[in-house]
Amino acid sequence: MSWKEFVHTKFEIIGGKVIYMDQLLLALLVLVATWLGVVILRYMIVRPNFIADKVSKKRRMTVFYLFKFIGWTVSIFVALKVLGINITGLLVGSTALLVGLGLGLQNIFKDLVSGLFLLFEGSIKIGDVIEADGVIGKVMEINFRSTEVMTRDDVIIIVPNSKFVGEKVVNWTHEYEQVRFTVTISLAYGSDVEKVFVCLKEAMTHDLRISKSPRPLVQFVDYGESALEFKMMFWSKEAFTIENVKSDLRRLVYKKLREEGLVIPYPQRDVHIKGIEHIIDLNKKNS
Repeated sequence: MSWKEFVHTKFEIIGGKVIYMDQLLLALLVLVATWLGVVILRYMIVRPNFIADKVSKKRRMTVFYLFKFIGWTVSIFVALKVLGINITGLLVGSTALLVGLGLGLQNIFKDLVSGLFLLFEGSIKIGDVIEADGVIGKVMEINFRSTEVMTRDDVIIIVPNSKFVGEKVVNWTHEYEQVRFTVTISLAYGSDVEKVFVCLKEAMTHDLRISKSPRPLVQFVDYGESALEFKMMFWSKEAFTIENVKSDLRRLVYKKLREEGLVIPYPQRDVHIKGIEHIIDLNKKNS
């Protein structure tokens, strides 16, 4: 069989529609070119380069997914057009089927639409640290139907996109990578307050994961029931692993306080037992 005969080979599909081999090859070429374009675009966006470095990585991935969605949508329509398939007629003819699918799969369609909102709005981006239903995690992947979130226990949770659109979600790193955190500490009455301030500031200065700008702060919060209350406030980019930062900071603070002779007190309570006087008198009489 010659090449000319090969490309003019025809196939009959449903409804008596005839498709020639050259049309099929051209449609496949469009799809392959789209796939190759998506791979190249991802490489250009993820890898450092002159243009992409002007935009944060989170924004870059959002742009990539938008172009990926638009590219594949256009590519599929072009491929159908090349095959000579009437897209309008196909949509009209399958209206009843689409309505039935819409009723049966409304939750899936809801998630798909929510995924488009997330990509266009950019309210949640890859790399963001979010909190939903009391669970804190990092966004690893945003797909059209669901989002992959990794918790602090290294567990991947698949969350439907509609949850991020229709419910309250806390985005710790929405606009700024640095987030403010606090660590509280109580010290015994009679402690040298100025010395306490020095110890707490030095502890925050020694940890490189705590940002130097804005500067860490120490506040004398209140006079507690049995202790003086202090608060350390600092900014850090380590929002996802901040509990490790806080743990190391508490350990360093405790070490410095012991070196300076500053005491963290135990809770103190005065207990009064009613009727104890009568028992003491009774024991004296019996003795």
